[in-house]
Formats: sequence, structure tokens, C-alpha cells
Amino acid sequence: MAVKKKSSTSITTSKNSTAKRRSSLPNGEGLQLKDNLELEGITFNYWALFDGHAGTGAAVMASKLLHHKIAEHLVEVVGVLRNSAVLPPTCLNDEPEVVSNTRTLTRAASLRGSMGTPGSPSTPPTRFFIEKKIAHESLVIGAIENAFKEMDSQIERERSMYNISGGCTSLVVVFLLDKLYVANAGDSRAIIIRNGEVIPMSSEFTPETERQRLQYLACLQPHLLGNEFTHLEFPRRVQRKELGKKMLFRNFNMTGWAYKIIEEEDLKFPLVYGEGKKARVMATIGVTRGLGDHDLKVHDSNIHIKPFLSCTPEVRVYDFSEHEHEADDALVLATDGLWDVLSNKEVSEAITSFLSNCDPDDPYRYTLAAQDLVMRARGVLKDRGWRISNDRLGSGDDISVFVIPLQHGNKLT
Repeated sequence: MAVKKKSSTSITTSKNSTAKRRSSLPNGEGLQLKDNLELEGITFNYWALFDGHAGTGAAVMASKLLHHKIAEHLVEVVGVLRNSAVLPPTCLNDEPEVVSNTRTLTRAASLRGSMGTPGSPSTPPTRFFIEKKIAHESLVIGAIENAFKEMDSQIERERSMYNISGGCTSLVVVFLLDKLYVANAGDSRAIIIRNGEVIPMSSEFTPETERQRLQYLACLQPHLLGNEFTHLEFPRRVQRKELGKKMLFRNFNMTGWAYKIIEEEDLKFPLVYGEGKKARVMATIGVTRGLGDHDLKVHDSNIHIKPFLSCTPEVRVYDFSEHEHEADDALVLATDGLWDVLSNKEVSEAITSFLSNCDPDDPYRYTLAAQDLVMRARGVLKDRGWRISNDRLGSGDDISVFVIPLQHGNKLT
């Protein structure tokens, strides 16, 4: 993909927007945003995994459109990104103001100016304004975050028109100006394998990992609970016979546990219930970030769950210029079907072993390594079902995997 500086005129694309939105282009293929200015564009690479639930509509739509939205937001800051000597201005126009690489302190007009008289009614009070130093990568992160938000809004607007059901988790990688940007909204995972070492590049967002955010929102807006749930967490479901007794609990401002006297309000079903893969928000959904799910409700009620589900991704950055990479170093992206049964260490060992036994000139060895991971996670069929190593259960979920070589960082394909 290539992005160019945005002009004052509208942006056109290689296809009209309607056709592009309905095209069957795979992720990251052949988008180029153009304008009237003859400026060299910035090329970036893109990979993405979308794991749908309760229908395929949101995942399919995001796979066709999200990379276009990211490119459109990068257009807005491409002028700054191309010049490593400047920081982004407070307001970005067609001709960006140059801002120095140091923090600036600006003094406004002063009552006590050198020519003024203290107490004079014609001069304003003294004020100091500090302009924050903003890294270029923050602009890319902001572009990705806004693209996710726009994507989620479009799914909401068009879900009835195009019969878009359910939602999807999203794991996106953008390689731009020698940096990897890994954006995750959901429970897929990305890791970098470098010299046998594992570098986590994402976190899973589940009811357990986001318990405090969910509880805080419910505490601020209790009407979202529909008078059927409590935002407090207990070790188990509270029973009526325990009214007036002490029980351990956690609130949004707690990482530990404490005792409280059980009241009538505590008998409601917990907002976050269960643990591990069985943890659910409002006894319904096991992921807390992603796209879609705008019509998702608690079973047999009119309580919407979407207010608790965020479309904002966590974005982590990996700078290629700070590291050397070997032929077997790789970025691994996979949906939860893989990570449910294989640990980071097991995946790292499997990739390292597989690649070391491949012909280094084989252009398909990374694809074959991804296929090997899928087969390892699925296991083999035995009398008691699918089994992997140590007679553990194999994955029964869908599995998608990317294995991306890192040795030639500036030529990632």
C-alpha cells in the first residue's frame, strides 16, 4: 500500500469507493490513495486476522475495509511522517507548521509586560503554554485507533442494510517506516520469535483481563446493568441464605480481595462471571474488545451488551532499527484456537525447529510453518477424540495463523 499527503481536494482511489468496499481483494492488496500533488508516497505492509462470532458479517466486512480506513487516516499525517526532523503541529493543515524537537514554552501577552504597568486594565494576565512533545509513532497509533472506531461505526450503520450479524475480534499488523505496529482488539495473539526468545506483541482482552474497566463503567452507569446484574465480583454466586454474612468481593478499584456484608443487591448475577475460557460478560460473551456486536443482548432480555465491548485496540510498536534478525526469526499471528492449546514457548520451539529443517531458499517455508502450527494445535484423532502432545485435548476452535519472516525488515512481504 502507498499513502500520500492529503491535498485540499478530495481523495480518489484506484476504484470508486462503492466498488472498492464490495471488492474481493485480500487484506492489504493494491490500495493507493492519490491526490493532486506530485509527492512520493509512503508504502506500508498490512496483515490482519478477523475471528468472527455469532455470524461472519462483521469479520468479512472488516477484512474488506479496515486497511482502506487505516490508509485514509495515514494520509492525514503523511507530510509529518516523511520528515523525521519535525514533530506534528498542534493543528495539521496542508502545509504543516514546523515544530522543533524540543518542548517549547510560549509566553502570552502579559499584564506585567516590559512596556506595561502593573494593574493596567488593557493588558491580559500572564500565562504559559507548554506544547507536548509527540513522537511520530503516536500519529500512526492514532490513525490505527481511529480506523478501528470508524470501522465499528460503519458496521453499526450498515448492519441492517447488508444483514451483518455478530462481531469479530481483530488483530492487525502495519509495517511502516521500519516499525511494526501490532493492534489487537480481542483474544487473538501476536508474538515475535527472535533468536529463540519470545517477545509478546499483544494482550488478550477477556472479561477477566478487563474486569476493572467493565466494573468501573457499570459503577458509573448502573442503568446498563438493567437491574439484573451487580458490578461487584464474588468468588462464587451469592445465595439468599448468605444475606447478612461476610463474603469476599472485589470492586473496580481493587486488585485484591476483601470482605463485605452480603446485601440484597449482591444477589444479582455478577457482571463478570466464571474464569478462564468460561468467563463471560453478563453470562453471554467471552471477549471484551472487537468490532460489531451492536445487536447483542443478554438472553431473553432487552439489556444491550455493546456498551461494555470496546472497539479500541491496544497498539504495540516494535522498532526494527534496534535489533538484528536471523533467517528463523518471525512474527506469529494466530487466533485463539491456537493459543488455547499451545503456549508461547511451544509455538516458538515449533517454529524454530521447523524452519531450521527447511531449505532456506524455499519461498514457501513460512507458509508451511504456519500449516504445521495448525496441525500441531488440532492434533491427531484417537479413540477419545483429537489429542496433541502429552495426550492433551486438541483445539476444537477455528484456527488461523500467519508466520511472517523478520530477517529483511525493510522488505517485509
